[in-house]
Amino acid sequence: MAEKSQATAKRPLQGHARRYLSVTANVNSLDFSGMTDKAPNDPDAKSLESTVEPSKAVSSDDASALGAPSRAIRPHGLDEGRALATAAARVALDNNGQNVMILDVSSQSAEFDFFVLATGTSRRQLHAISEQIDDELEKNLGDQRLGIEGYDESRWIVLDYGSVIIHLFDDETRDYYDLESLWADGEAIPLADLGLDAGK
Repeated sequence: MAEKSQATAKRPLQGHARRYLSVTANVNSLDFSGMTDKAPNDPDAKSLESTVEPSKAVSSDDASALGAPSRAIRPHGLDEGRALATAAARVALDNNGQNVMILDVSSQSAEFDFFVLATGTSRRQLHAISEQIDDELEKNLGDQRLGIEGYDESRWIVLDYGSVIIHLFDDETRDYYDLESLWADGEAIPLADLGLDAGK
């Protein structure tokens, strides 16, 4: 697993990838201004082989490592984030998303609590999942999306809901960046435990 994580950390990063990969890597004064959102197989994508080294996972109490105050105390607990993650996963399943999973990363990160991962088979499907997740979380659950990246390229769409980050991939990009391995210390929550039917 360590060898796989090290190899992954040396891959070229998309612009929006750095936030979700850097928590498990020691970034030494990187200049992100030269990076691009090019696809993984793009020969012009910039490699960080000489500047990123794998390191120990960041403690949830280490605020300085993330450049932001720690939310480790979590006065409202994880229930709200879990509800948002469950709703996002349900939308992905309802839209025939593949390999849908929820990772609890609250013990590894002071910045976010849950990742929702899903794979789509086409640009149209990824857009539909993204838009319907927004509708569900914003209109029906009253949450506010903080940001979105990768929508135009539609290889890796990231929806940032603060404590919940939703990653929508095409097959190639999901396999390439392999977030499941980079965040292997996170807890994969069985969808059945959340009342979701993974067989949809």
